[in-house]
Amino acid sequence: MRTIAFYSLKGGVGKTAAAVNIAYLASQAGYPTLLWDLDPQGASSWYLAGADKIKGHKLSQLLKGKTPIAEFIHESDYENLDFIPSHTSFRNLDVKLDQEDGSNLIKQWLAPLSEETSLVVLDCPPSLSRLSEQVLKAADEVFVPVIPTWLSLNSWKQLLEFAKDKKLKPGKLHPFYSMADRRKGLHRELINAQDEILPKGLKTIIPNASVVEKMGEEGRPVELLAPGSVAADAYRRLWKEINRLL
Repeated sequence: MRTIAFYSLKGGVGKTAAAVNIAYLASQAGYPTLLWDLDPQGASSWYLAGADKIKGHKLSQLLKGKTPIAEFIHESDYENLDFIPSHTSFRNLDVKLDQEDGSNLIKQWLAPLSEETSLVVLDCPPSLSRLSEQVLKAADEVFVPVIPTWLSLNSWKQLLEFAKDKKLKPGKLHPFYSMADRRKGLHRELINAQDEILPKGLKTIIPNASVVEKMGEEGRPVELLAPGSVAADAYRRLWKEINRLL
């Protein structure tokens, strides 16, 4: 079983859209996939459950060992793709993790799923926290969407420094441009300088496209909404890059 995370210090950078689309493409490629929505806002859960409004379990049930993680899992409408929906109690996860003895609970919780799950995708809340440390330790690879702006690039640098400071293997962090709009001069400038600015980043650029926003309305991945779109092609190329790393 491999574990990947989509993570960013900034909200609104296309993190959840990437997590959902990559999880869907992985599942359709034959990998039994689990997406865990760790963000208390629950956007991934909305994309996968939609109008069903599936309610997740309280975090305390997992922390106390009263409920095995398998009971947190729900089937999606798509073959090979399950998910753990968010719950508002996840907002307290950092506090709970701080009370532990230093063990990596995220990794421990996921371990029993290894026989039936090939790929775990973690959709993480935007923060620098104890949860961040555990995710960066538990994940084999971490993918970081970066909007082509100086502010977003600065957030990427902060995350990189955090990983170095905590000795969290910064080499597993992979930035990629997201929500890119080539009509904007700054976006074009930074995209053209991608090899210099993000020398170890992924090469796929996810565009700022209305079809991605439509995911929230339709509750479906871009591949199903508009398979011939530029955005769908970009997510397919992103999945190929990610799959090669796995």
